[in-house]
Amino acid sequence: MKSMKQVRRSVTLPGKLAEQVERIARKKRLSDNRVLVELLEQGLEAQKEKEKAFFEVAERFRAASDPDEIKQLGDKMGRFIFGE
Repeated sequence: MKSMKQVRRSVTLPGKLAEQVERIARKKRLSDNRVLVELLEQGLEAQKEKEKAFFEVAERFRAASDPDEIKQLGDKMGRFIFGE
């Protein structure tokens, strides 16, 4: 597998967030940079899973005919969009 080209980015973190990253890095014995990369990868994967779950609910909503199920799925879609 060919490795992806690395791109350098400069990011300014709020103090409390930077402290959390440093704490994780010390605990895992990793660099702050490596911890940030891992957290970004996890966040992107979580976002992808959330989108997948939303589209599954949307598909079930479109296919539903039972009014109670439609309401339940509509409420669930609303929570995806607007939060809990």
